[in-house]
Amino acid sequence: MKRLPFALLAVAAIVPWLIGDRYVLHVSIMIAIMAMLALGMNLMLQIGQLSMAHSAFMGIGAYTSALLTMRLGVPMPLALLISALLCALVAAALGPVFLRIKGVYFVLLTYAFGQIVNLAFQEWTDLFGGNGGLHGIPKMSAFGYRLTDPALVYGVALFFALASFALVRAILRSDIGALLRSLEADEPLSRSLGADALAWRIAVFVLTATMAGVAGSLYAHIIGFLSPDAFGFRLSVDLVVMNVIGGAASAWGPLLGAMLIVPLLELLRGVKEYQLLAYGGALIVFLLFFRDGLVGMLSKISVRPAAPAGSGAAMAQAVERGVSR
Repeated sequence: MKRLPFALLAVAAIVPWLIGDRYVLHVSIMIAIMAMLALGMNLMLQIGQLSMAHSAFMGIGAYTSALLTMRLGVPMPLALLISALLCALVAAALGPVFLRIKGVYFVLLTYAFGQIVNLAFQEWTDLFGGNGGLHGIPKMSAFGYRLTDPALVYGVALFFALASFALVRAILRSDIGALLRSLEADEPLSRSLGADALAWRIAVFVLTATMAGVAGSLYAHIIGFLSPDAFGFRLSVDLVVMNVIGGAASAWGPLLGAMLIVPLLELLRGVKEYQLLAYGGALIVFLLFFRDGLVGMLSKISVRPAAPAGSGAAMAQAVERGVSR
């Protein structure tokens, strides 16, 4: 049973290639990018911190990569690396200040940071293009070869998404994951055992900011156009919703959340007035009746009612271990 979730994930990853439609590939690319961001948000939630800054880090990564390739002729892979490094440095500088604060005050502080960064994108028109956006961003390339085929671009985005998933899942299954969860559950106990709570929180903040920077760089070179609106408060809300609906207790949750929310937004793109309605309805239903998200639902559904109590419980545990880890 442990292999079943991975088999389903492999099938879901291959389907866009089998269909071959450009629109389906585009939506799949956006799922991969949003999954990276949602996985980063998941790590922050594991330490009990809800960050509204990751949309800003994505924007920093996107604009940095775009400007490096457009203005300085830096190769795209190197621009991606520099963008990720810049986001890590910014997070490392802000982390010791931001992460001393908890709860709603941390949320407000990261929200303010995101708004400041977004305002800079809007007002610094000479550099960032303002609300008119930044046009003519070079498409993805590697070793002098431009990746114009959507199938190849999807492959690159999928690689980074799966690498992010593997990294977050490995962290959560390790002793480090147990330590991170303990910071949220009982920080005094963790400190009494010798854990440096602030240092671990900063490490998670830096790692997730780096992931957001990579996602931003990919987004810039895939879309070819940047606007401050893409990195606003709405994006942070999307990431939270993906974790709540997918299930914030495991790395599978944000992945499933991205696979559900991104296509839903695309379906409702022509009727934006219903997007918030669909969001609110789904959020209320999951918060009231499915607190463990899609991961919890799948774990329960996978139990066969006809099986004896002992074997059913064993199967439930097996599925939960396979899906939730």
